[in-house]
Amino acid sequence: MKKNTAAWARDLARKHLETSLPRRWAHTQGVARQARILAPLLGNQADFVEAAAWLHDIGYAPDLVDTGFHPLDGARYLRDTHLVDNHLCRLVAHHSCALVEARERGVDRTLTTEFGAIAPHLSDSLLFCDMTTSPDGTQLTAKERLNEILARYGTEHVVSRSIRISSINIINTVERIEETLNGQSPR
Repeated sequence: MKKNTAAWARDLARKHLETSLPRRWAHTQGVARQARILAPLLGNQADFVEAAAWLHDIGYAPDLVDTGFHPLDGARYLRDTHLVDNHLCRLVAHHSCALVEARERGVDRTLTTEFGAIAPHLSDSLLFCDMTTSPDGTQLTAKERLNEILARYGTEHVVSRSIRISSINIINTVERIEETLNGQSPR
């Protein structure tokens, strides 16, 4: 990966989200802010995680939608158009328990064939950033974020079903990272 990957990722995300999806852009900015909070824990990987934070929702951009599953669409765009590092593409493809939703949508085989069956290194960091940021980019607890998602999508939506399945993992991951940030040993 090149130096200043986060700056490049920010500019690319801005290009695709700022005008067409301003609320998604606000969320993305908040997720990147959360990534910068993790910098002391991430050391030389901080820029990489911040880049993933900027790019995690790029697949929502109207000009990039292909399958309608934003983690897959975003990762494919990054891989095919920008020849982005495989690890970064995999982080976007697998962000925030995406494989669970991929199963619910019937695209899990496609996701795992193209981007691996196991979430890559640093996925927990990206999950923390995404699941502690509201749609408007403000910080909130993981439980508040999960409740917001369920309320926004409604009970039977594929996203809601996926979030319910993933909720324990999401909460445990966020709590573990928060403990580490607060100087406590993770459970």
